[in-house]
Amino acid sequence: MKKIINTTLAPAAIGPYSQAVAINGLVITSGQLPIDPSTGAFPDGIAEQTKQSLTNVKHILTESGTDMDHVVKTTVFLSDMNNFAAMNEVYSTFFSEGAYPSRSAVEVARLPKDALVEIEVIAQL
Repeated sequence: MKKIINTTLAPAAIGPYSQAVAINGLVITSGQLPIDPSTGAFPDGIAEQTKQSLTNVKHILTESGTDMDHVVKTTVFLSDMNNFAAMNEVYSTFFSEGAYPSRSAVEVARLPKDALVEIEVIAQL
């Protein structure tokens, strides 16, 4: 049975979608922009935006009953592939070394609200 996941510790959806859906032992998040839910604003720079996006993911996973150690797949959308190394440096701190999830990272023409990064994950419950 599908369960909708929602937490006030991550930004509310800015369209007709859920923060995440849990089904068949998995949690699938929507792409998380680097919106600080307490201010509604983006932090400056790719490092801080990556940190905020992954912090939002972390709060959604906690609400669903799992955590970052159970992430099996991530997709990182970058507005500029020149930000890859700086994103990667922050990204690596959210996962246990040697147990990183699989990942795709792609450059896109534009992200909502002109964000520098958006990150979605699939995790085990």
